[in-house]
Formats: sequence, structure tokens, C-alpha cells
Amino acid sequence: MLDVARLAGVSYQTVSRVINDHPYVSKETRQRVQAAIEALGYRPSKAATKLASKSSKMIAIVLYGIWLPGWAEVALNVELAAKTSGFDVILINITEPRQQLIEALQNVKAWAVDGLITIVPVQGMSFAELRAICGNTPVVQIDSQRSPDVPSVVIDDVYGTRQLVEHLLKLGHTQIAEISGPLEWFSAHTRHQACLDTLHTHRMAPPLFVQANWTASGGYQAARRLLAEGRTFTALVAANDSMALGAIRALHEAGLTVPQDVSVVGFDDIPEAAYFTPPLTTVRRNLIQLGVTGFEYLMQVMDDPDALPQQQVIVPRLIFRESTCPPRSS
Repeated sequence: MLDVARLAGVSYQTVSRVINDHPYVSKETRQRVQAAIEALGYRPSKAATKLASKSSKMIAIVLYGIWLPGWAEVALNVELAAKTSGFDVILINITEPRQQLIEALQNVKAWAVDGLITIVPVQGMSFAELRAICGNTPVVQIDSQRSPDVPSVVIDDVYGTRQLVEHLLKLGHTQIAEISGPLEWFSAHTRHQACLDTLHTHRMAPPLFVQANWTASGGYQAARRLLAEGRTFTALVAANDSMALGAIRALHEAGLTVPQDVSVVGFDDIPEAAYFTPPLTTVRRNLIQLGVTGFEYLMQVMDDPDALPQQQVIVPRLIFRESTCPPRSS
């Protein structure tokens, strides 16, 4: 639809109105959009265009982790993409990833929505169990467990983490510490394992390691624990930017400078990361792309429920800033 809009010189919303046969579109604009559709060979989604009574024009989002800004932002981007395509959205927040999820799925099934997106990035329920509860309701997962045959959209955390660790190794760091997220979260486990695997590939020792809770205060306490062990490290990998911020504070309190004494890297590239002291080297997750791709994939599943499921993977990008440099001994 975006390609059609660009070729026709109209907005995404205007293309949607033409496809849905909305009366308030001029004849000239309608003809221009239809010509672009024909030129590009675009086939509108049946799920987006069917206006029969059996279609509710509504989807549901089940979200775990709204207290953390990244996942809330993904849900918002799903909602914006859905509303642009004429769908209303029901958002259900849960704070427990199994029993509350079961109850939410049962409610969603009773409401007979056209489709469901789950953003539940923690261990708690397999896709087979989820599918059994939802019945015929089309489902797409965002930031789920890594599995190639589950309809889902994920960030390539392995690639992102490997880029971070290899950046530190190229600078000459051989003594590396890690603050992971809680390992029951899929992304935390994947990033931790990718850190271990990357160091192993380069014949390096496993990092000093401690878990934290994704927050700045958690990163601060985790860094204090690492420092209290009395073991030396010249680089610190934090599993997200918020924990990196807390860790930098703990390092400064211990009389260490970043990056001269300890290089620090994060993950996510939150808007504040460019304004840390020093600005943070990190991995950028495109949360707009994650949300929009999740909704577009749900549209495909709604349109063709029998299509083979797949996991769509979005590749993140390493952002170089001033929080890393070669160790003093190099």
C-alpha cells in the first residue's frame, strides 16, 4: 500500500479508502490510485477489505511488559498501523505470563476479533498451547521465542549482540563483563547466549556475568556487584540501554571513567542513549518497523490462514558513539 501511495502521489489512508470503496474520494484520485495498483500488480488483502458482517474490523493486542518503554512502544506502533488500515484495537495488559495470558486469550476468542497479536516476550506458554486456546483466530507473535515455524516477528538479537562483542574485541578488550536481563525473557536469554558464543568463537573466556531487571537501578546494583567481586574488566556489555545507564553511574562512583577505564555498550538505542555521559555505543532496534511488520504479517495470516507460518527477522544496526575505546594497556 505504501508503494501504491508513492506512485499515485497520495497518502496511505487515501489508498485504503479507494480499496475499501469509500465514497469520499474524487474520481480523478480514485483513477490514479487504481492505475498505480494495476501498474504494481498489487493485490489488496482480503482481510482488510471484507466488509461482511462476519468481520469485526477489530484486532486484539495482548501485552506483557507495559512498564518497560520498549514493549509499550511496539504495541503503540501496532495500533497505529491497524487504525491506518481501518481496524479498531483492543489492548489487554497482563502482568503474569501464563494464567493471565490464558484468561486474556479466552476473552479474545469470545469477542470474535479478526486477529490477535501477542507481545509476551517471556517464558510461560508455548505457541501450541496458545493456538489451542485461540482456535481459528489468526495469531502473530512479536518478540517471541526464536522458532522458524511460528508466525512471528523478532529482532535479530544474536546478530546485534555479536556486533557489540566483536566491536569490543576489535578494540583490544580481553576482560569483558556482562549484565544480562532476566533470563526468563527471550531477548535476555538470546543476548546472553550470543555473548557467550561470540567470545567462545574467538577463543575468549566467558564474561563476568550478573543478571538484572532491565532498569537503570538494576544495572546500577549489578555493576556494584561486579565491582565488589574485585575482578578486573575493561569492557561491560549491558543487555539494554537503561541498565547501561545505571552501570555507568556505578562505575563513576567507583572512581572509574568511561570509556578510558571501562568501555560500556548497551542495546535498544533508546532516545536518551545519545545524551548519556558519554553518549552510548549501542544496537538500534527499529520499534516502528517491528510493530508495523507485526501488523502487516497478521493481515497476511488473516488473508491466507493456510499459508505456511514463518518467523520474520528484522536486522538491527550497531550505533557507534563515545562510550567505547581501546583499553589503556593496548
